[in-house]
Amino acid sequence: RQGMGPFEASIRKKLTERFAPSALEVHNESHSHNVPAGSETHFRVVVASAAFAGQSRVARSRAIHETLADELRGGVHALSLRAYSPEEWT
Repeated sequence: RQGMGPFEASIRKKLTERFAPSALEVHNESHSHNVPAGSETHFRVVVASAAFAGQSRVARSRAIHETLADELRGGVHALSLRAYSPEEWT
C-alpha cells in the first residue's frame, strides 16, 4: 500500500480526536474510480465508538460529516460510512 495522503491522515486524526474510537478503518477507494492516480476523492470509513451509543444512523452520519466538513468541501467526493456503538461492533 502506498503512503497515506493528507486527506486520509486528516480523516484519521479528526475521527480519533472527536470520537475516541475503539475501532477505526479508513480506506482510500479512489483507485476504483475514474480519477487520476494518487487521488483522495473516495473513502470508506468504519468506526466504532461509545459516542454512537443510543444514536440513530442518521445522527451518527451527521456527526461524522460535521467533523469532516473541511475534507468534504476540499476534495473528498464520496464518503461511505459504517458507524457502530461498541456493543454493535462486538
